[in-house]
Amino acid sequence: MSTITFPQGFLWGAATAAYQVEGAVAEDGRTASIWDTFSHTPGRVLDGDTGDVACDHYHRYADDVALMARLGLGAYRFSVSWPRVQPGGRGRANQRGLDFYRRLTDELLERGIEPWVTLYHWDLPQELEDAGGWPARDTAARFAEYAALVHEALGDRVRHWITLNEPWCAAFLGYAHGRHAPGGSDAAAALAACHHMLLGHGLATRAIRSADSAAVIGTTLNVQSLIAHSDSPADREALRRVDGIGNRIFLDPLLRAEYPADVATDIAHLTDLSFIHPGDLATIAAPIDFLGLNYYNPLVVAASVDGQPSAGPAWPGCADVSFIRRGFPVTHMGWEIDPAGLTALLRRVTEDYGPIPLYITENGAAYADTVDADGGVHDQDRIDYFARHLHACLEAIRAGVPLQGYFAWSLMDNFEWGWGYSRRFGLLHVDYATQRRTIKDSGHWYAEVIRRSSLQ
Repeated sequence: MSTITFPQGFLWGAATAAYQVEGAVAEDGRTASIWDTFSHTPGRVLDGDTGDVACDHYHRYADDVALMARLGLGAYRFSVSWPRVQPGGRGRANQRGLDFYRRLTDELLERGIEPWVTLYHWDLPQELEDAGGWPARDTAARFAEYAALVHEALGDRVRHWITLNEPWCAAFLGYAHGRHAPGGSDAAAALAACHHMLLGHGLATRAIRSADSAAVIGTTLNVQSLIAHSDSPADREALRRVDGIGNRIFLDPLLRAEYPADVATDIAHLTDLSFIHPGDLATIAAPIDFLGLNYYNPLVVAASVDGQPSAGPAWPGCADVSFIRRGFPVTHMGWEIDPAGLTALLRRVTEDYGPIPLYITENGAAYADTVDADGGVHDQDRIDYFARHLHACLEAIRAGVPLQGYFAWSLMDNFEWGWGYSRRFGLLHVDYATQRRTIKDSGHWYAEVIRRSSLQ
């Protein structure tokens, strides 16, 4: 087979999130986040797992960065733990917490790895949740204050900033569905949370930009790649509603300074939208330099079908929608594998919203990995997954999509939210009893892709 090369300067990275890897949840002044509270609530997380220790990255970061260098990573996307650097979510910064991120960033730069900082990957300080959480407008202001503190500490080292990770999950899985922290079940609260996260993004973007005109700022969305089950009017209508509450409710305010009128109609029975104040949309649409997209699988959407999973409470306004399984191979998460959905997603965002620079900030697959007798982790399924999705990226680039980089999810096996430690996404295998890291075959394969910046 011929070699297919990525564009010159294409960025290769891997990603993690603070609560999933750091551990050290009560060290050096860190206070509780909503995920600490949620994971310690019986029945919320599989097997009662918590992020108390996770991958102990807080203590092992130097060794982990050395492994990143062995993989040849050009960038490492990590998140900052809000309650570690601003305990309680208000007031002065905790210098001991910031010192960890200073050390981590310095270690990365010494190894030639560019730090990409995500400011919010779901670990809201518990005190702010007790005061109302993201459904409360004040949380957006507190987020901007926190962003400014982190930038003040790291802005001389960090160029790339991601404000939010997957606000759809944080708002709708957290406040409407209850599957994620804080475990709420109120659609109106989730819709307010959605708006206030976007407002917080805009306020944080302005705060960083005012202090640092050279900062490169974006945000990360899990925009859904959607397929109508059929061309029937009912299925097309179902797709429109899912697209509205999953995609356009974020993309339109961020990139067009407006909410979709049809979405407002769809959710009118749930909220009066009084949480939207004059000037909010202009703030939300503060100019950004790139958009991050996380992709794992598409959704096939239909009007309600007996025996098929319904959209459920995570999709306000979509109570009579079903998601259809097509019988495709699945990962250990049960997610169907369809790389064509990634190409379609990248093209759709570019065609509908213009040529904003794009990065894949997460893409990967969970499999039930084990260390074999020879000491290796032979995860050919994950190699195949990555290869097919990177080919999908190349197809999008050929079609004119300004895709500029790719971050594999994840650097290492970690605490997979409600699934605890039962699902493994990593390029590095983690033995949670010993904290031993083993580069999987997929990690060695990815290192070779990075070295050549090409696929066969």
